[in-house]
Amino acid sequence: MASDSPESLMTLCTDYCLRNLEGTLCYLLDNETLRLHPDIFLPSEICDKLVNEYVELVKTDSIFEPHESFFTLFSDPRSTRLARIHLREHIVQDQDLEAIRKQDLIELYLTNCEKLTAKSLQTLVSFSHTLISLSLFGCCNIFYEEENPGGCEDDCLVNPTRQVLVKDFTFEGFSRLRILNLGRLIEGVNVETLLRPLASLAALDLSGIQLNDVGFLTQWKDSLVSLVLYNMDLSEEHIQVIAQLCKLRHLDISRDHLSSYYKFKLTRRVLNLFVENLVNLTSLDISGHTMLENCTIPSMEEKMGQTSIEPAKSSIAPFRGLKRPLQFLGLFETSLCRLTHIPAYKVSGDKNEEQVLNAIEAYTEHRPEITSRAINLLFDIARIERCSQLLRALQLVITALKCHKDDKNIQVTGSAALFYLTNSEYRMEQSVKLRRQVIQVVLNGMESYQEVTVQRNCCLTLCNFSIPEELEFQYRRVNELLLNILNQSRQDESIQRIAVHLCNALVCQVDNDHKEAVGKMGFVMTMLKLIQKKLADKTCDQVMEFSWSALWNITDETPDNCEMFLNYSGMKLFLECLKEFPEKQELHRNMLGLLGNVAEVKELRPQLMTSQFISVFSNLLESKADGIEVSYNACGVLSHIMFDGPEAWGICEPHREEVVKRMWAAIQSWDINSRRNINYRSFEPILRLLPQGISPVSQHWATWALYNLVSVYPDKYCPLLIKEGGIPLLKDMIKMASARQETKEMARKVIEHCSNFKEENMDTSR
Repeated sequence: MASDSPESLMTLCTDYCLRNLEGTLCYLLDNETLRLHPDIFLPSEICDKLVNEYVELVKTDSIFEPHESFFTLFSDPRSTRLARIHLREHIVQDQDLEAIRKQDLIELYLTNCEKLTAKSLQTLVSFSHTLISLSLFGCCNIFYEEENPGGCEDDCLVNPTRQVLVKDFTFEGFSRLRILNLGRLIEGVNVETLLRPLASLAALDLSGIQLNDVGFLTQWKDSLVSLVLYNMDLSEEHIQVIAQLCKLRHLDISRDHLSSYYKFKLTRRVLNLFVENLVNLTSLDISGHTMLENCTIPSMEEKMGQTSIEPAKSSIAPFRGLKRPLQFLGLFETSLCRLTHIPAYKVSGDKNEEQVLNAIEAYTEHRPEITSRAINLLFDIARIERCSQLLRALQLVITALKCHKDDKNIQVTGSAALFYLTNSEYRMEQSVKLRRQVIQVVLNGMESYQEVTVQRNCCLTLCNFSIPEELEFQYRRVNELLLNILNQSRQDESIQRIAVHLCNALVCQVDNDHKEAVGKMGFVMTMLKLIQKKLADKTCDQVMEFSWSALWNITDETPDNCEMFLNYSGMKLFLECLKEFPEKQELHRNMLGLLGNVAEVKELRPQLMTSQFISVFSNLLESKADGIEVSYNACGVLSHIMFDGPEAWGICEPHREEVVKRMWAAIQSWDINSRRNINYRSFEPILRLLPQGISPVSQHWATWALYNLVSVYPDKYCPLLIKEGGIPLLKDMIKMASARQETKEMARKVIEHCSNFKEENMDTSR
């Protein structure tokens, strides 16, 4: 289960070595095959960790590159020792097991390894003298081998190989084997023949296998302490055999009540039989069963008062015969879980949060079909009530999502539950590490499952995080995933809206390196395509506004992205939007803000010097949209263009002097105390307009901008102006003969504001 404690040094070192095998433990032979350095010897504690973590990384980390020759590193037991390993799914193939056949394995868990064939059965024989615990759960092809059908050459070309069931394999020679999981074994394998050679099994899992006769189990009646028969259709004969296994401490006869029709019904007599004969029982799972006759105590006979786990007070009649409470009782999707007195310390069920969490914990590994329904119940609890065991709930959902990355139901219910478990109500209870784990599994879900509900849930969950700060450790990956969503030809409107919002937030207040990297991913082109589509639909909605806002943010002090905007016909879209949506103030503000960024780049300004563009910017000077913002941004664009001097004015209409006049009029119409819908990270583009005499109106616009910001937001902008050397520039400008008197007066007020701010915030403590 995911932990909320700091990672151990062992875990950190293992992770580092696996991500840097060539720089740590290995070298490349012939530029392709990994080889362990000859002076390295690793004990089993380290080797087991390396193999198990490698499997986890391949399964859950898309950035991690698997190595074809990884398992060959553990081929020689003189330099590496393996003892306990857990291999999963497509990650392991026949040649990987073959590579480690000389190891003296004690535990080998193979889970859903569908690429393993009968070749791996022969490799298992290599481990037979040491193996104590073995799982072949879900390895559905391991009893199949490929066989050439023989006959004519033509037949071989048409059907070169066929799958043939191996029937002669048994566990002969596995003398130490005590724990065996054959869950979901394919039909046709004779389980009795397979298992007969095992002398003293202690634990056996036959989940999902249909056996009419289980009488052979009695050969282990003196050794078997754990028996799992999940989803086996039971009969009276099965019950009689189970009752003879007197050493059992754990019995699981649960079933998925949705998977198929089961004839068998649990009765009071059957439960009585278990209680009377299986006297060592500490764990029993009867989840999913229908009770044929009433197993409960009538409510009038129940002792009221505080809930009790004492068998004598049990609401389930047969369990009154227990000598002590059970450690675990599985009652998920049965009516019994809702009773008052249940004689068990831990119960899985659907009555309350505790029972639901117990169900998720118990069934995640091998029963995704049950787990998804349990997580759905947790989703309802988190949505409607307050989740009282938040950390445990989050860790269990994270584990389920990692374990079943490709299971649609788990991904849908798990991502939905995460949305409610990470909202602001629970924020203070979650560590940085735990929230990072949530982000990782959310991105895994977005990556591996292109399904509308999963994508929407994942995007909504990401909105619960501080952006970009909390997503910065996965910055490139999250941007790639969001752009992938936005570039899909058929898009869900709600997902599109959330994804654009996230993209916008991700490029706001981040370093220019990040913005340049995201620009190279196709961010600018993606946003312009969205705008183009909305224009074609004549729709100005949040997607349209967020797209322009995102372009404004990503072009901030990033010339490469500004150039992309121009190269991808951004100005054409700007004019079309202005014409199509003349009353959309928020849209105008975002567009003008973006063009302000473009205008700051000297090399790009000539592309703005057309009669059409200059006329548009001049007309927008008189706009009252969004307070002063549209007029202010239009004036900013023109201020940078004016800064290049009269010789750069390569158009006849409108005249430069006429535009200058309109700029002065606009600036004088603004309220100096206007509260702003803008956020400056640096004053550098504004400050560069101060020490010049070629465009006094540009100088005045820059001074007005500084005066407004230090007046209205002194705490934020006085320190920034001082830090970036603005005060000496203002003082020098005051001495300039070309500067207007009103500009100089404003500059003095800016200096005075900053001086007062410094005095007020001076540390006088001794």
